[in-house]
Amino acid sequence: MKERGTKWMDTLDLAVFVVISAAGLAEVLGYLVPGCLEASVNIGIAEMLMILVACAAWQGRMPFLLVPVAVFGCVLGWTTNYAETTFYNWGFWVQGISAGAACIGLTIFQIVRKVRPGKRPWALLAMTLCIAAGSLLMWYGFTERDRNASGIARHTLWAVPSQFDRVESSHPGRIEEVVYTTRAYATDGREVQKRALVYLPWEYDSEKEYNILYLMHGTGDDENYWLKTNSNNKVMLDQLIATGNIQPLIVVTPTFYVEDDLKDTGLDPLTYSFREELRKDLMPVVESRYATYAETTDDAGFTASRDHRAFAGLSRGAVTTYHSAFCGSLDWFSWFGTFSGSRTDADYFRETIQSDEFREYPIHYLYVTSGTFDFALPRQLQDNHALLEIEPRLTTGVNTDMDVFPMRYHSIGNWHLALYNLLQRIF
Repeated sequence: MKERGTKWMDTLDLAVFVVISAAGLAEVLGYLVPGCLEASVNIGIAEMLMILVACAAWQGRMPFLLVPVAVFGCVLGWTTNYAETTFYNWGFWVQGISAGAACIGLTIFQIVRKVRPGKRPWALLAMTLCIAAGSLLMWYGFTERDRNASGIARHTLWAVPSQFDRVESSHPGRIEEVVYTTRAYATDGREVQKRALVYLPWEYDSEKEYNILYLMHGTGDDENYWLKTNSNNKVMLDQLIATGNIQPLIVVTPTFYVEDDLKDTGLDPLTYSFREELRKDLMPVVESRYATYAETTDDAGFTASRDHRAFAGLSRGAVTTYHSAFCGSLDWFSWFGTFSGSRTDADYFRETIQSDEFREYPIHYLYVTSGTFDFALPRQLQDNHALLEIEPRLTTGVNTDMDVFPMRYHSIGNWHLALYNLLQRIF
């Protein structure tokens, strides 16, 4: 009876190991096939650790060892998937759920059937610890290297140099608030009051001309997100300007939200309708008040000064960047940044930027970023590839890049790196 229980235990342990291994291989191939080496390497290391632990649980008849696999798989499943937009990384959920179920079920089976553990899998566990320790040391080493580096944008970036990130500048810029009247363009067209923050560099001079960057937040945040909620972005701006790494510029942080509109039915229409607010209301107010290159705040003035104007955003703000600025206002903007967001396919690019209205305007730079564990990454890879296939004005390494930051997920740590690089690549 004990022998039969042992055979069943071994068979079930093997089945769990095969499921975890197959799901792990699918995850790695899911990024290796489209050519995202950074994500393949990071995910490959994580998968190697989970598979080694699952193998140790099988070889040693120790299902309790599957606890870290269950936890790690579920955490990665949560960070790399988002119910509204992305269920690409299903393998992590398969690993986490199967490991958790097997841990509980097989432990009970082992106790009830009195199945003895096998030989202790010391070699497998030692190998797992060595790989984990080596990966953590590598992460720490690369992070410290970048924290101590000089100010220069890098395609592979682990941290913003400390000189720009952790010390308040002795020449800080200031933040002002602009209140303006607009309309609820996505719904009933009613008149509403909104606000945006405006960053002005140290010794801002109204007699000069400044480049201007419009910077959008993501879902659930507001106009304070970039410069106040995460004030290290302002510190970085101040320091990059003070050290001469970038020229003084104006930064505007608006919000795509219009009161509580569409919060129950879906926010996607706001990513399109913000174009009307941007062009009719926000830009005329901001650029009539502050010293930009726009000599007039009409269509002619904004078109003539487009080379000195950028728009970037994160998450749904990146989607807004595509829909309202890149595809909707290419005549007024020529520099763009999209961080952890896309949701714009080739057909929409053809309808907009390749239309008679926009096809003659040059695109000076499009910067696309994500993290290796970011749920937005799969769709970004797909949409960016489609864009490059159909758009002759964009050439990788010349006026567009897609950087995937190692060990980063859908969070401000990811977007802080993206902003650091963008500021040094525009204008």
